[in-house]
Amino acid sequence: MQALTVTDLRVDFPHAAQVAKVVRHRTDTKTGKQSRETVYVITDLTSRQASPERIATTLRAHWVIENRLHFVRDTAFREDASTIRTGHSPENMATLRSFAINQLRTAGHTNIAAGLRTTALHPYERPLALIELN
Repeated sequence: MQALTVTDLRVDFPHAAQVAKVVRHRTDTKTGKQSRETVYVITDLTSRQASPERIATTLRAHWVIENRLHFVRDTAFREDASTIRTGHSPENMATLRSFAINQLRTAGHTNIAAGLRTTALHPYERPLALIELN
């Protein structure tokens, strides 16, 4: 990762203090295909407040959240394919999905899709037991 100052890149964001260029290299473990992606990070933190190492740590933490929650919500609950789009319904459903994921993880399920299938085998017993309402 390469940290550049805002003046180096002539970035016209009023509160920008630093820009980082991040080049990601990936290898698909199934196909062996390699790919490269370049992204830019703009932050209001100075280089003293956020070193390249700190920015890298923050980016990795973001992907932990992405992989642990958003990816699970999309694959297990097909959230991106949801047709719920009006009022507060999308936020409410996202909250319910996150609640279900957290309850399954608290109950010891590491694979959320498998946990949902197990719970669905007895729909009038297991979900209530999961949230201790049985």
